[in-house]
Amino acid sequence: MTVHDELFARSRAVSPGGVHSPVRAFGHVGGSPVYFARGAGATLTGVDGRDVIDFCMSFGPLVLGHADADVTAAAHAAIDDGWSFGACEPYSLALAEWIVSRVPWAERIRFVSSGTEATMSALRVARAATGRLRILKFDGCYHGHADALLVQAGSGLAGASAASSAGVGDAAHSTLVAPLDDVDALEAVFAAHGSSIAAVLLEPLPANYGLLPQRRAWHDAITRLCSSSGALLIFDEVISGFRVGPGGMAERLEIRPDLVCFGKVIGGGFPVGAYAGRRDLMGLVAPEGPVYQAGTLSANPVGMRAGLAALTSMERQDGWRELADRTQTFAGRLREALAPLTHTLAVVDEPGLFWIHRGAGEPLRTPGGIPADNAAWFRAFFHAALDRGVYFPPSPYEVSFLSLAHTESVLDRALDAIRGAATEADRL
Repeated sequence: MTVHDELFARSRAVSPGGVHSPVRAFGHVGGSPVYFARGAGATLTGVDGRDVIDFCMSFGPLVLGHADADVTAAAHAAIDDGWSFGACEPYSLALAEWIVSRVPWAERIRFVSSGTEATMSALRVARAATGRLRILKFDGCYHGHADALLVQAGSGLAGASAASSAGVGDAAHSTLVAPLDDVDALEAVFAAHGSSIAAVLLEPLPANYGLLPQRRAWHDAITRLCSSSGALLIFDEVISGFRVGPGGMAERLEIRPDLVCFGKVIGGGFPVGAYAGRRDLMGLVAPEGPVYQAGTLSANPVGMRAGLAALTSMERQDGWRELADRTQTFAGRLREALAPLTHTLAVVDEPGLFWIHRGAGEPLRTPGGIPADNAAWFRAFFHAALDRGVYFPPSPYEVSFLSLAHTESVLDRALDAIRGAATEADRL
């Protein structure tokens, strides 16, 4: 029994499944999860002292890598000055002003402690603003674990939805679910329910069920239908915001959402989220308006100061351009390295993100297009990569992340390990 096995056995005695978030349990890949003691740059160090190259990056927020010097200094200074006030402080103001001055559609912003809080609160604002109840989300897109969002498509295009979790109850009934990459289905949903839809909530870059970039025509249809029906458009940029670029996918698509949700990138990896948007909509939020939302630890000084340090560092060194270039180059090298395999592997990439999956042909745009044998392949590939010193998110449906700490030498070593792991898994 390894030290990881021992820790997992102890954890299962005191926590559900031995973890505090399900994907950490290695349910998709088997075995005991790896327990890490520290991180530095592009490397995680296990409790057994073994180093691995990390492509999980805390599921996205660590654009500068683990324990970046600027972010570390800001966090240490915040702790020295006091880490929780429960009162007004200047640090959240500084971060809010930085974001609002650079993201035109974020005219006002409210900090919360998680992406779930951000999406939940944005939907509350949308319902208050429109006087409508229904929301529309898309199959395979994850927006946190609020009850109304833990649903999947039922029969038909977007009729009654079935909950994806026990304990959700009637909350699922107000949520419509439509398929990705289907303009006809989208128009049918709005024809049937458009006058009752408060908001469309979408990942402009779906990245929670594989990496599934959408066609411009599909985005344009959503924008048009929201405008004509009076529904609000909410971008969930918890993953893509301040990772694919300073303006996220909204900037890349040149679409101005009514509301936008951000995640831990804006906190330097600390537990920070936010929702932002049009001045009139954000004016509905208490204490200025009737939409109640609060949080004792919202705008925690440590996350605020760490987040500002991370974002200013990225801006100072033109980090988003560098991260995009680095990802594109690495993904191209991966494709070349994996090309000789018997079973074709596809490498999908966007700035700062990539995803490897089995299959070939047209880019995947829906969860249903993922090959049936991909999960079994990934299970073998994941452990083969881990044996060679590379740690991927432990699920075939999670995307991988690069940071500025993934230097050329780090990526050279990773490429060799991934090639070896893929060759071993190719026998399946």
